[in-house]
Amino acid sequence: MKIAVAIDGSENALRAARHAIALAKLYPEATLDVIFVADYNKAKDDRLLSQNEESLLVKRKQKMEPVLDMARDAGVKANMIVLKGNPSQEIINYVNSEAMDQLVLGSRGLNAFQEMVLGSVSHKVMKHVNCPVTVVK
Repeated sequence: MKIAVAIDGSENALRAARHAIALAKLYPEATLDVIFVADYNKAKDDRLLSQNEESLLVKRKQKMEPVLDMARDAGVKANMIVLKGNPSQEIINYVNSEAMDQLVLGSRGLNAFQEMVLGSVSHKVMKHVNCPVTVVK
């Protein structure tokens, strides 16, 4: 079974990761892809603090380490997937191209105001992926 979880460093994403890991533990052959999308257009504060795009990417990968550690501790095979671009579109493209069996998402990310104005990433992704989606509150 191929399971993916999209994270962004938020508390909801961490809950989604815990759920995805628990699900993966139910299937001994399961693999878990931990997806993080670096949207450099929305990361102005991070970019100002970083000297270049590479150091920003390193900081983003550090947000993934707790999830990868949790998976390793649970005995789940996990892969780190870092994508660049629009979060909803990149998640949709990756999940569909990799023929995932299940996607797990947090219900809200780091930017609640943006979600109210533009619609949430989880809602957009749910409508366009070709696999079942679990949205964790």
